[in-house]
Amino acid sequence: MRPQPNLSLPSFLRPTSLFWIVTGLTLLRLFTASQANFVEDEAYYRLWGLYPALGYYDHSPMVGWWIWLGQTLFGDTTLGARFLSVLSAAIGSAIIWRSATLLYDRVIAGWTVLFFNATLLIGVGAVLITPDSPAVFFWGLTFWALCELSASKNANWWLLVGVAAGFGLLSKYSLFFLGGGIVLWLLYVPENRRFFTSWQLWAGGLIAVVMFLPVVYWNMQHDWVSFSKQFGRVAASHYTFKYIGEYIGAVAGLLNPFVFVLVVAGSIPLLKQFRQREASASLIVCTGLPFFSYLLFHSFHDRVQGNWPAPLYPSFAMIAAVFLADRIHLTKTWVRGCGYSALVVGLSASVLVLSHAVWPITTSFGRKDPTHQMRGWQQVGKEIETIAKKENVHWVVTTSYGLTGQLSNALKGSGIKVTQLNQRMRYAMVPTFEKSPGSSPVLYVAESRRNNINGVSKDFSSSDLLAEIPRSNGNNILENIMVYHMGAPLKPIGKP
Repeated sequence: MRPQPNLSLPSFLRPTSLFWIVTGLTLLRLFTASQANFVEDEAYYRLWGLYPALGYYDHSPMVGWWIWLGQTLFGDTTLGARFLSVLSAAIGSAIIWRSATLLYDRVIAGWTVLFFNATLLIGVGAVLITPDSPAVFFWGLTFWALCELSASKNANWWLLVGVAAGFGLLSKYSLFFLGGGIVLWLLYVPENRRFFTSWQLWAGGLIAVVMFLPVVYWNMQHDWVSFSKQFGRVAASHYTFKYIGEYIGAVAGLLNPFVFVLVVAGSIPLLKQFRQREASASLIVCTGLPFFSYLLFHSFHDRVQGNWPAPLYPSFAMIAAVFLADRIHLTKTWVRGCGYSALVVGLSASVLVLSHAVWPITTSFGRKDPTHQMRGWQQVGKEIETIAKKENVHWVVTTSYGLTGQLSNALKGSGIKVTQLNQRMRYAMVPTFEKSPGSSPVLYVAESRRNNINGVSKDFSSSDLLAEIPRSNGNNILENIMVYHMGAPLKPIGKP
């Protein structure tokens, strides 16, 4: 077992202090969520909430269900769409605290909660509603149930593990790797093997599988499109070192550079404890190793998006906290400075970016501004609505899912409908009469950098450029939005 230093609990690590810190961050996130416009992916996922389904083109359905529930409570607003994402970070902090307390002690639990909220992916990203939000939450919930199981040896916890893992699979396919990690943990730790004779283990696994069956059914009804899209990334046709540095840099940035240093340093003693089959280290390493290994493998043949490792961030925060807590009492150590710097930089950056999303500190960064996707859409929507009414057109068509989402949100309540000409399976959940303009003239709208008018115009009787609308942040133009009047379609717009 890990040696326990004789330390009193600092005031800022006490549960009441952590409660108020997390509550303050949650209130700021809720305010930002209610005031800042969507980024592209969020605007697209908003449509999922309007049409809840058993599955979607891109992912498992949980993010759509969360948005639907938030919209039911707060209407079709940014707060409605994002509410459960913000709430999940707050509840997730409590779950992480309990998990770290079970595995270690309250000192480490306190640092884990602070590091978790000081990661930029959570500190800022918790405001955004994406599949990562439920994926992180239910991965953390499953991990907590395993911690309770490990501490109590009560096999009944397997039932909750199954429920939490089932919800995780309904959130993102990456949660399959957690299932592999659980099996690895059962096999690697000798005393865990006795659970193979417990009916609760098998019942928990069956619960998770049954909960996931609706997604299988949806894919079966839609040519297995979601499985093909996501699992098609697994195979490698070539190998390169091109993406590994980018992957490490993205993780370091989104995790928080100081937390990243502590995680890297803390991995060395963690792996030593893992080889010794120490209980806490074994659970952390086994549950995270399959997913971490896959992401590392993927980076040798393709780009790994910075948000993909998000479910591992609670474990990363715990690894950093363990390393810090074991060394912070020493009189001379860089670790203490790194730990406090992580909190100052991470929390300050989160507050700064969240505030900037509502009240721009400067508009001079253009598209380098991390909030640029949120800017200018309402004004673009107003100008397109004016053009559509002047042209007596009731449909806008695009060739980009992000633009479809942004315009659908900007034009809601106007009576103008928005649909995407290509990738029609993305909108399988939308009733047919709501996604096809029939033989009516339409407006084709495209960002200048993604303009596909040459490819689109061949399917319409005519095309005329009507306007070039600047999407601006203050006085700075982020990009130009091209608006074309398209004559009647020469053929019906394809069905998904």
